Amino acid sequence: QVQLVESGGGLVQPGGSLRLSCAASGSIASTNARGWYRQAPGKERELIARISSGSRTNYADSVQGRFTISQNNAKNTVYLQMNTLKPEDTAVYYCNFGWVDSGGVYRPGSWGPGAQVTVSS
Repeated sequence: QVQLVESGGGLVQPGGSLRLSCAASGSIASTNARGWYRQAPGKERELIARISSGSRTNYADSVQGRFTISQNNAKNTVYLQMNTLKPEDTAVYYCNFGWVDSGGVYRPGSWGPGAQVTVSS
C-alpha cells in the first residue's frame, strides 16, 4: 500500500498561484501513474491532472493551460503547480499514486488526507 501526504494548500486571491506537493512512501513500485484530484463542496471528486510513463500528462478542460503536474521520482514526490487561480478552483485537493490500464483509464490507488485550497478575495 502507498501512503500519501499532501502539502502546500492555503488561501490565495483570484489570479494567484499555489504549488501543491505530495510525498509518497510504501509500495510505490506497484504503481505506474500519478494523479491529482479535487473535490469541491457538494460535488464529486474529479481527476484534474495525471502523469504516466514517459512523463505523459493529461488535464481536465477546467485546468488545462493553468495547472501543471510534475514528478520527482528520486524523491517519490508529485507536484501540482496552479496558476491563474479562480474561485471555482476552491476544493480539497488529493494526490494519488495509481495505474493507467490497458485502455488508458486512470485507476486510483490509496488516498492521502488532502489539502484545502481556497481562492477568494
